[in-house]
Amino acid sequence: MSPLDNLNPMQQYLVHEFVEDYEDGLLSRRDMVSRVLHITGGVAAAATVLTSLGVQASSAHVAMRQQAPSEPQSPNTVPENDDRVFVTNVTFAGADGASLRAYQASPADTSAGPPALILVCHENRGLTEHIKDVARRYAAEGYLACAIDLLSREGGTDAVEDPAEVPAILSETDPNQHVADFQSAITHYGVSGEVDMDRIGMTGFCFGGGITWRSSTQIAELKAAVPYYGPPPPLEDVPNIQAAVLGVYSDDPDDFANNGRDELVAALEAAGITFQINIYPDTQHAFHNDTGQRYNEEQSIAAWNDTLAWFSQYLVSDSATPVATPAS
Repeated sequence: MSPLDNLNPMQQYLVHEFVEDYEDGLLSRRDMVSRVLHITGGVAAAATVLTSLGVQASSAHVAMRQQAPSEPQSPNTVPENDDRVFVTNVTFAGADGASLRAYQASPADTSAGPPALILVCHENRGLTEHIKDVARRYAAEGYLACAIDLLSREGGTDAVEDPAEVPAILSETDPNQHVADFQSAITHYGVSGEVDMDRIGMTGFCFGGGITWRSSTQIAELKAAVPYYGPPPPLEDVPNIQAAVLGVYSDDPDDFANNGRDELVAALEAAGITFQINIYPDTQHAFHNDTGQRYNEEQSIAAWNDTLAWFSQYLVSDSATPVATPAS
């Protein structure tokens, strides 16, 4: 039995990610150990897990790369004061009665009628400025984007004193609760009347990509979904998918997000799901995040354009029943 077997699938996914970040010089040893320790809940357990992944207590410190840019680098970035968008913080009730917080970005010009809704799921660091920027990018394209803070029950991402604890909080929570929070967002907009309820899509990154995959198996209202390099959903739930799904992945063999992808593709094909898997060359995990050190501008723009094309194709009110699309 592997020490990792004591962790749930999302925790295993995140531990692999943190070790890879450490080995690539993106995390200091101290930061990596801190994140893993919060997930395992004990020093001995963390040491056992790390040893099983080849990280020895006596191993040399990996030289840190140059720090990531503090400002967004993508030409697609949309400032908060951009006159094409209107941003606000919203709250609505979760299925359990919790008050859920979200960052909402909508097009300033709504003369064309209610826009389609894009639900945005953040990475394992919570609701960051980068994710808010992504929401504004969708608003600039004419969508209303809602980025839920999945740490709302803890008072919000900014209320967590130790950022290293955020991945542990997110991964120890039942992922079905995260899905339910996005379902609650749909309920909220169904009442508010701000969006076209026939055109609902979802996207997410890393941890959020995994929640997007899982949401596609449970939220019937989703017409389209674009998970970016996230862990796959339970394969037995794949036949429940009604959305057209575009999966975005790196071509890095060391990217743990690619683990289980072939099995996922087989399950999607067997279930006749409308889907496409895009693998972007010369990329690593989180290549879309332009505030991170793995950002690849060329491929990030390509993935963004592919995402917009996917939503444009499938977020239509009178769309016919989609025909299964083979993986690429």
